[in-house]
Amino acid sequence: MTNLANNKFDFDTDDAFTEEELADLEALSEEDLDIDFDDDDFGVDDLDCSIESWDDEDLSSPPPPIDAEPVVAEPAPTFEESVEPVSQEALPDSEEEALAAIEQALDMVNEPKSQIVDDFADEDFDDDFDDDDFPVEQPPLTASMTQDYSAKSADAVPAPPVVANAASAFSDEEDVPQEGDHIPVPRINIGVFCETQGTSELVEAAASDRRLSKAHINIFMGGLKKAVQHFQSETTPNLLILETVASSAELFEGLDQLAELCDPSTKVIVIGHVNDVKLYRELMDRGISEYLISPRRPIQVTRSIASLYVDPSAPPIGRSIVFVGARGGVGSSTICHNVAWAIAEMHKSDTVILDLDLAFGTASLDFEQDPSQGLAEALAAPERLDDVLLDRLLQKCTDRLSLFAAPNLLDRDYDMPASSFEEVLDMVRRGVPNLVVDLPHAWTEWTRSILHTADEIVITATPDLSSFRNAKNLIESVKASRTNDAPPYLVLNQMGVPKRPEIPVEQFAEALEIDPIAVINWDPQLFGMASTNAEPVFETSAKSKAAASLGQIASIILGQGSEKKSGRGLDIKSLFRKL
Repeated sequence: MTNLANNKFDFDTDDAFTEEELADLEALSEEDLDIDFDDDDFGVDDLDCSIESWDDEDLSSPPPPIDAEPVVAEPAPTFEESVEPVSQEALPDSEEEALAAIEQALDMVNEPKSQIVDDFADEDFDDDFDDDDFPVEQPPLTASMTQDYSAKSADAVPAPPVVANAASAFSDEEDVPQEGDHIPVPRINIGVFCETQGTSELVEAAASDRRLSKAHINIFMGGLKKAVQHFQSETTPNLLILETVASSAELFEGLDQLAELCDPSTKVIVIGHVNDVKLYRELMDRGISEYLISPRRPIQVTRSIASLYVDPSAPPIGRSIVFVGARGGVGSSTICHNVAWAIAEMHKSDTVILDLDLAFGTASLDFEQDPSQGLAEALAAPERLDDVLLDRLLQKCTDRLSLFAAPNLLDRDYDMPASSFEEVLDMVRRGVPNLVVDLPHAWTEWTRSILHTADEIVITATPDLSSFRNAKNLIESVKASRTNDAPPYLVLNQMGVPKRPEIPVEQFAEALEIDPIAVINWDPQLFGMASTNAEPVFETSAKSKAAASLGQIASIILGQGSEKKSGRGLDIKSLFRKL
């Protein structure tokens, strides 16, 4: 019985076999028992099919190394005849002979063999064993243990593939700004039918996003069933957003009913809670525009809507960068014009300055240009403004910098509706990557609208109490209306005026909960000379600290600089840390 002995488990045959099995074994001839297997084909423990006497510790032990020498145990004391050791010549020459040997061995112990034989795959008979043929955790080849092992393997099956094009509910990528985030959604009607309160609140937050300010959004509870009932008597909007918690069969049945009521031009976004690629493909085949999986942020909803209405073949829409002062005289216009020059000339990006201080703007003075009536005419009749007319109205300052100057006349009023400013800004943005807006220190309907819908906002303040109060109010107003955007940038200007009490930078930043991206020193000689010569600070003194700070502001706005390493003039925060 050497072939049925295990080199690690030495057990008593009286415990391992019944009396009938022992009688059958004693009746076997030596040839029946001398079943020789090459250790390259099987480990000697692979054929040890009786485990009645094994304990839990033995079953949990790993098998012996495959490349170990075969160990021949002593004959069991019950048998009088001894069995000769395995000879190399007696090994089976083919897989068929090996299978026959397995069947013969199983017959000896009267064990069920169909399942065990089927468990052996062709690769198990390779001449060279590796770890993939028999895992270390594989139990002995018995029917019960094989079933347990199969059950464990079934539990380890990987999850089905996820929907690649849908927004995942377990990803934080939505927090990272993406290209095209500044592009607004056109004037469309959107109907949203929610199943859960959480989704309803999420869509409400998205509706307040500046990119959806032109769209009209109506939110209903009730999901797909409510939508089918609603549009039996109502006209379908440009976009439908449907949340579903139903099964696939119920979802497709409801979509079929809705398809009979919808206008062919209506786009549909389905919000679901199942990440299933098969479901996604079936929805796409039925004409669904997008399948959004359990969104966690309002920006996910906003991006999904915007992606349906942004034409990839259309020219890119430029970003709007608005500069506003916390009060009059803080130097917001000066900083605006110099940063715009840096964006155009240092970063080689085409830029247009839009001077909206229509009566008292200084952009034409700073760049030595004549005042123009073009901007006032465009605001008076925005529907006439096109690309050709816009090119005629813009004044060239450099190859990459153009100016839409204020008229600087007091013989007329400039009370235009906010929609006129909106149309002019949209037209200018279509033809240039960067639109820098010099916003006057005023609070009207159109100034508030431009400020809240800007892509980037830079607030300039000085270290005094009135500037601090106004900056705080501006920041709170902007944050309240732009919950999905980054906070505005803060620039502290005119620091270190002799004999003037100032609020320390650290206290200013702590109270506003915003660190300034630049702190610019009081330097009347440099800025006075630049203004008198009608040139930017970079041309007056390119190596000055003020020029370095202004250049760093441009880099940060374009996403190419670090706020923590901003090139500042006299950074009082740094001085306090050294004390």
